[in-house]
Amino acid sequence: MTVRPILVYGDPRLEAPNAPVELFDGELARIVEDLFETGWRAPGLGLAAPQIGVNLRLATVDLSVGKDPEQRIVLANPGIIETTGRASVEEGCLSFPGLFTTLPRPREVVVRAQGLTGEWFELAASGLLAQAVCHEVDHLDGRLLVHHLRGIKKKMFLRRVDKMRRSGAWAV
Repeated sequence: MTVRPILVYGDPRLEAPNAPVELFDGELARIVEDLFETGWRAPGLGLAAPQIGVNLRLATVDLSVGKDPEQRIVLANPGIIETTGRASVEEGCLSFPGLFTTLPRPREVVVRAQGLTGEWFELAASGLLAQAVCHEVDHLDGRLLVHHLRGIKKKMFLRRVDKMRRSGAWAV
């Protein structure tokens, strides 16, 4: 397993199209392990392949941040097929290090995806897991945290991004 650099907002690979996963082989398994290891080290609850510069429809989620192997979820070619309810939640992103904002997310989701060996499955998620799944699927669609914001809230968030860059806290 390798801890890879996490791309920050402004890197075009974060918004680039992501190819479907077609080969479920050893190389894919290595990328998945790197995603988990990089996400745990950050630490974060999930990580999408584009965040480490791999433009595939692939993401990992682990609410235990490496403490419980049973909570490791691999999402290859995921699509959200059902949502229920709405909640305003605080959310951060490893590609916007140190920044958080409140945005609406579904309370519950059902996602259809393929696992590490290509088997299709459906996962019903609620609460924090639903939020994490939505966040990672957004990444695979090229949709970032800032894309959920509008008006003055978006302007204020982007000012905070600029301030972080100017301070040297993070850079593209």
